[in-house]
Amino acid sequence: MQGVEAKKLFGTKEKASTQSPVPYGSYSKGCVAGGVQLAETGPTWQAMRLSRNRNWGHPEAIDYIKDVSAIAAQQPGWEGLYIGDISQPRGGPMLSGHRSHQLGLDIDIWMLPPKRLDLSAQERENLSSISLRRAGGAYVNDSWTYQHHEVLKAAASDPRVARIFVFPGAKVNMCNDEKGDRKWLRKIRPWWGHHYHFHVRLNCPKGARGCIDQNIPPAGDGCSDAEQWVQNILFPPPPDPNAAPPKPRRELQMTDLPSQCVTVLQSQ
Repeated sequence: MQGVEAKKLFGTKEKASTQSPVPYGSYSKGCVAGGVQLAETGPTWQAMRLSRNRNWGHPEAIDYIKDVSAIAAQQPGWEGLYIGDISQPRGGPMLSGHRSHQLGLDIDIWMLPPKRLDLSAQERENLSSISLRRAGGAYVNDSWTYQHHEVLKAAASDPRVARIFVFPGAKVNMCNDEKGDRKWLRKIRPWWGHHYHFHVRLNCPKGARGCIDQNIPPAGDGCSDAEQWVQNILFPPPPDPNAAPPKPRRELQMTDLPSQCVTVLQSQ
């Protein structure tokens, strides 16, 4: 394993390790023992892009999906949720795409309201989600509905959730529309992209000592911060002439991950 990119080891594992479920490390530098596979189809969800084999997660993530999709299914026009990437069978760095999603505690949920939950495997490969952004993410477009607001509210209100990442215009729109309890808005954080799906990040499970939690969001509802993101999209600030050039991204090696991840890989 020495000197081998971690993604080339984790990305080839087709099944979870035969261990008790434990996440090790951080969301962008870790792995998960004893992962559980989300059923391809459930009463209120379907896992998408099955060929990626990324419908694995910590049991808390699987339970969360079942719970929040049941709430989403109560919304008019929604049969439940389409679930995108969670993690690879043993977590860890992915062969392509995400830098996070390594602990089995990150979940991508499509913005496309499911009209049916009997999609074939091939349909799940071909169907695409919808983008909800306008003006580079400064605003929502006409595909945004009040049901999206309610689904995101339910998703963020669950105490297992650390943060939810979504494009800035969606956050600002929800800030403007919410007339009741605003506590849940604190967990909705603006981030680049995230207009075809929203990204749920769960807290480390209780007792998981090897798991490094996400920092708690700043105090308040975060609405003024999202407004600033929108202003920066509409009126980009001039580049800093003294800014250092970005460092090239280095691929993670096994030595970058917690030592327990070697055991996760070697487990049957």
